[in-house]
Amino acid sequence: MSDQSSIEWTDATWNPTTGCDQVSAGCDNCYALTLAKRLKAMGVAKYQSDGDPRTSGPGFGLTLHDGTLTAPYRWRSPRLVFVDSMSDLFHPGVPLDFIRRVFDVMADTPRHTYQILTKRSKRLASIASELDWPPNVWMGVSVENERYAFRIDHLRTVGSAVRFVSAEPLLAPLPSLDLSSIHWVIVGGESGPNARPMDISWVRDLRDQCRIAEVAFFFKQWGGRTPKSGGRELDGRHHDGMPRRAAC
Repeated sequence: MSDQSSIEWTDATWNPTTGCDQVSAGCDNCYALTLAKRLKAMGVAKYQSDGDPRTSGPGFGLTLHDGTLTAPYRWRSPRLVFVDSMSDLFHPGVPLDFIRRVFDVMADTPRHTYQILTKRSKRLASIASELDWPPNVWMGVSVENERYAFRIDHLRTVGSAVRFVSAEPLLAPLPSLDLSSIHWVIVGGESGPNARPMDISWVRDLRDQCRIAEVAFFFKQWGGRTPKSGGRELDGRHHDGMPRRAAC
């Protein structure tokens, strides 16, 4: 599977773990779960472990990939790298020692900037002090509706150089986010045959909250049947705000 990514806010993906389990409403139509099933059928070696059918699926059982840890060393040009696009590094099944090994690779390759996203914010907060946070690591949490806004409070305790929020899929308005100590917000609608609609007023409100808080705002997509079907313009323009990268 290629490391190149079509995700608008990154350049490449790196999956030292694959597989996951659903934990909240944002997981209901998980693209990675659907993709893992397809990759298993294609015979891709990394996706042959099945997960619990109640929370996961074919090819989506949590699996650690030691052989993948060295991949970033071979990428000579600087890249934005989304870590675990097909998993969650802070899943309870990923041992702390393995997470430390991932962090060691990131620290050893400062030419790259790494973006980690989790829904397991409680575990993140509980072990963050046991990890070394190099300046090229950005840490984020997913917040799909107000019920999960507490994840931002957990994120605020983490010593990463950049802390970001992914409101994707945005399933409800988020009218009063506390964006203190947050550097970046990504917003996107859900895609796929069962995509839940996103109201333009929710997106405008988050854009305006970011403007007031002086937080970079990135609008990824409207979503729909396919990720690109609705485009990504908001009020006639693209919003591609990004935090500043650390110097190598």
